[in-house]
Amino acid sequence: MVEDPLERVRAICLALPEAVEHKGGVGSPSFTVRAKIFAMRHPDGVHGSRSSLWVKAPRGLQDVLVRSDPKRYFVPPYVGHHGWVGIYLDVALDWDEMAGLIEDSYRMTAPKRLAARINQPGKAP
Repeated sequence: MVEDPLERVRAICLALPEAVEHKGGVGSPSFTVRAKIFAMRHPDGVHGSRSSLWVKAPRGLQDVLVRSDPKRYFVPPYVGHHGWVGIYLDVALDWDEMAGLIEDSYRMTAPKRLAARINQPGKAP
């Protein structure tokens, strides 16, 4: 049985402190923290024909990822000029890398005290 990448994405996103899933709207679904989007999925046929996840990326990382592996990463429309990176979900995925990209996006979006709770021993995510 082939696992749905959205289920893995959902598990990673919703394990983060105060993360919430929203259906419809900008991405479907989109994942937010305190009403700010940190990850959004775009299904097949939306903004191209391939299912993808869009996340915020630290300065310079978007360019490095897209140049190093354009079959896996791309600059998404609308938010790409703000540093967001698109990740195709129809290729073999490195789930540790995916979790790291999602967590980076979360840290860039969440309030500092909330973001600091990621990976702290004794703190529930």
